[in-house]
Amino acid sequence: MPATRLDDIDRKILAELQADGRMTNVELARRVGISAPPCLRRVRTLEEQGYIRGYHADIDPRELGFEVQVFAMVGLQSQAEADLSAFEARCRAWSLVRECHMLNGEVDFILKCVAPDLSTFQRFLTEELTAADNVASVKTSLVIRGAKDEPGVPFDVLEARLVRSA
Repeated sequence: MPATRLDDIDRKILAELQADGRMTNVELARRVGISAPPCLRRVRTLEEQGYIRGYHADIDPRELGFEVQVFAMVGLQSQAEADLSAFEARCRAWSLVRECHMLNGEVDFILKCVAPDLSTFQRFLTEELTAADNVASVKTSLVIRGAKDEPGVPFDVLEARLVRSA
């Protein structure tokens, strides 16, 4: 378990930043119980080690007019590594695709897509996604509403696992 390389303070820093990435270093240091200079050094180390990949604002798509959210399950004709990589690259180029995950089982990829309206998504579906090289099948599910959308990892579960393994 990679998290065992982190001490309690590092894990507290990560949990606090995951909950609020905009807090000042002084506030973060106060919350985790250390002074500001070592806190900043720890944050920079966590960034350099790849634990912190970036900082982002949580934008409400609907407030910006993106009323449609769809999950698309994509099956490919070939699962050769070159074909999988080519499809992933294609997904990175499509702006409506916000997430792309390769799966095992019946479906090769699941894509999370957003669009301002159904006709925009339908155009993307018919002109881009289903027309893409190596795409054999696409099944879509329109999101009616979201019940939960939490970023990152559950730190309470991580801490419980560390206590059990100690």
